[in-house]
Amino acid sequence: MVSHAAIRLSPNDNVAVALQDIAKGEGVAPAAITARAPIPRGHKLAIEAVDKDAPVMKYGQIIGFASEHIAPGAHVHVHNVCMGDFERDYAFGVDATETAMVAEAERATFEGFVRDDGRVGTRNYIGIVTSVNCSATVARHIAREVEQRGMLDGYANIDGVVPIVHGAGCCVASDDEGFRMLQRTVWGHARHPNFAAVLMLGLGCESNQIPLMVKAAGQPPGETFHYTTIQKQGGTRKTIEQAIAWFTKALPRANAKRRQAVPVSELTVALQCGGSDGYSGISANPALGLAVDTLVRHGGSGVLAETPEIYGAEHLLTRRAASREIGEKLIERIRWWEDYTARNHGNMNNNPTPGNKAGGLTTILEKSLGAVAKGGSTKLVEVYRYAEPITAKGFVFMDSPGYDPCSITGEVASGCNLVCFTTGRGSVYGNKPVPSVKMSTNTPIYEHMAEDMDVNCGTIIDGTETLEQVGERIFKKMLAVASGEKTKSEELGFGDAEFVPWQVSAQM
Repeated sequence: MVSHAAIRLSPNDNVAVALQDIAKGEGVAPAAITARAPIPRGHKLAIEAVDKDAPVMKYGQIIGFASEHIAPGAHVHVHNVCMGDFERDYAFGVDATETAMVAEAERATFEGFVRDDGRVGTRNYIGIVTSVNCSATVARHIAREVEQRGMLDGYANIDGVVPIVHGAGCCVASDDEGFRMLQRTVWGHARHPNFAAVLMLGLGCESNQIPLMVKAAGQPPGETFHYTTIQKQGGTRKTIEQAIAWFTKALPRANAKRRQAVPVSELTVALQCGGSDGYSGISANPALGLAVDTLVRHGGSGVLAETPEIYGAEHLLTRRAASREIGEKLIERIRWWEDYTARNHGNMNNNPTPGNKAGGLTTILEKSLGAVAKGGSTKLVEVYRYAEPITAKGFVFMDSPGYDPCSITGEVASGCNLVCFTTGRGSVYGNKPVPSVKMSTNTPIYEHMAEDMDVNCGTIIDGTETLEQVGERIFKKMLAVASGEKTKSEELGFGDAEFVPWQVSAQM
């Protein structure tokens, strides 16, 4: 029996990707070979012989090296593929072409909340942002008290109260990059445009002092920002009562905000993939990349992150760098990660995860080549450190771990007001205060987890839609969600436990 159940992604590839389960002995077209073993959907099979130590090619790129001779029709995975060193041609800027922008009068808009400083939110929350773990329980008590007293009744224009709590903030050096990262992350949430007002709460004696952040960043408008400490107020009960008094004034002001039409240039989208599989780089990620290209042409910004998940594909980004300096910034981050993993007795191929491998991803090189597709094709205009404020318009990169909640925490702190998250295995992530659009890479996972998935990109694999058609659907979904349409994760109440700052400082 001959099957058309595999796809060769580049003429240079020596593997093909199974589009459905292939049984041992089944013929696979168009390579006219016979499967030597069962090939699960999303996994790879050799379409020509690969000698031991020779490169294994997918997307026209190296994804690893054969650890033994691989015969045509063999299952290609962790049992016969390994990592290896090879030279990347960074070719800084050779593919950085000017983007054909949409005429300003024809650019898309969405309905957002315009803040007093001109920034635009996609949601209208009130935040309780903690400076240290020692104030986390009191912050949750305040949020619960607001809910139990029914204080939000009658304020239909407020999306809710969000306590931002975490496990850091003290007993760390206050003069290193790790501490500055924490401050950027906390302050980035305290000043996020999706918050109409913020109460910032500390214990009082912590390393991460609120007055120092305020002094460094500038005092926000008094009517939208208030800070205090538990020690100053005289304990837990008094702090809660003082906070409730502040809420009685903050709620009417927040509720007075209304959505209005704003240009899509005010949309900054965090690009994520998690629970990836062998289809991620074929369907959802490149479709999202096309949507990002459209976003950029309309004046908006797309933010790629997860530095360990561009490893081995970074040369595709440096070629798109707007300048050599920007490309070198990216490579400096890659070198930092190589040193960081070595110092912690790890290696860059610790990612992919067991779930990624079960879905057909063999090495970090393969995973990265699929992950960078989320960034589309426009030039790379800037590279940022974790949680640094994003000021450039267009396609940018932010350094972060590959751990999704931690990475998105940094992107939100940087100013992203929408998240687009692709998944092949079924990640059930959501964020507050920023809505997260979940996109499945394949139809079976979309149907199996329909209550968690917003967009099915598996139609590309099924052959019922093109990449371009799905990319257009994603862009329209971006605008709808930014305008207030609820995502599946919002309907399920996700976002109260997903604030995960990246901690690299020594905990003393």
